[in-house]
Amino acid sequence: MKKNGIGSHHSAKSRTDEWLSPPWIIEALGKFDLDPCSYDPMPWNIAKNAYCEMGLELTWKGRVWLNPPYGKETGLWLKKLADHGNGIALTFARTETAMFFESVWPRASAILFIKGRLHFHYPDGTMAKANSGAPSCLIAYGSENAVCLEECDIAGKFIDLR
Repeated sequence: MKKNGIGSHHSAKSRTDEWLSPPWIIEALGKFDLDPCSYDPMPWNIAKNAYCEMGLELTWKGRVWLNPPYGKETGLWLKKLADHGNGIALTFARTETAMFFESVWPRASAILFIKGRLHFHYPDGTMAKANSGAPSCLIAYGSENAVCLEECDIAGKFIDLR
């Protein structure tokens, strides 16, 4: 069942546009209060609370994990997280885009450019055989989340924007 908030991470050759965050990333980053782009049912716990639909319109509270839909609306999700000011987003490292210049470069606290390409997971929890097809990054909003990115064991390059 397709739920709003899950975006496409693979090419049009894929049979689904529903891709879940790799669980090892969540484990490395600690506990979150909200996942506004969740899937029902989730094969693993990401946050205390989750929205499966309408996450962009609903109120966000606490530390947010954001794996937004990838596409034209990604920038709207990053703007909402930047306005909220407390969380970490996982998205493609499209550093030249308007969304980066509007909601990341001037507003984020830190970025971790992930080494290699991620393998996202299907809604049943199995890992996709193909990688995401593009480099990914984690974007922190708030000093505590920046420290989390700097100290986590995820391989990559950390950039402090504070």
